Amino acid sequence: MPSNDARILLQAAVPTAAVGAIAAVVSGVVAGGKGAIGAVVATLVVLLFMGLGLYVLQRTAKSLPHLFQAMGLLLYTAQILLLFIFVAAFKNTSLFNPKAFALTLVATTLVWIGAQARAQMKARILYVEPDSSKGDKPEKKGHSS
Repeated sequence: MPSNDARILLQAAVPTAAVGAIAAVVSGVVAGGKGAIGAVVATLVVLLFMGLGLYVLQRTAKSLPHLFQAMGLLLYTAQILLLFIFVAAFKNTSLFNPKAFALTLVATTLVWIGAQARAQMKARILYVEPDSSKGDKPEKKGHSS
């Protein structure tokens, strides 16, 4: 993974994990151990889905740049739909607190999207890559005295 991609992944994952940890503590206090487990599971789901999505999007950008924007829209739509499916599937679970799970899922998803957008805006990514293989240097014109 190129350094820009890894940096963007890190800048999105760290705040998301921090919010997930805070949500786990709050859920543990409010809903007990099952609330903390629900928050941890939700955080892991978001980190996994969004991290894989970013990886797929970066691979698409390199191999099929003309499909980048359409793939990004499709990918984010699919991720949000999958997260809704997770919430619906675990709505009546007894493994963890479903309310803590759902609230943490929404909160960490919003933090991931915001942090990723901020990281993209602050990244200094060249739009045109200079061709350094030629090594052409401008010729000096005129008198050198």
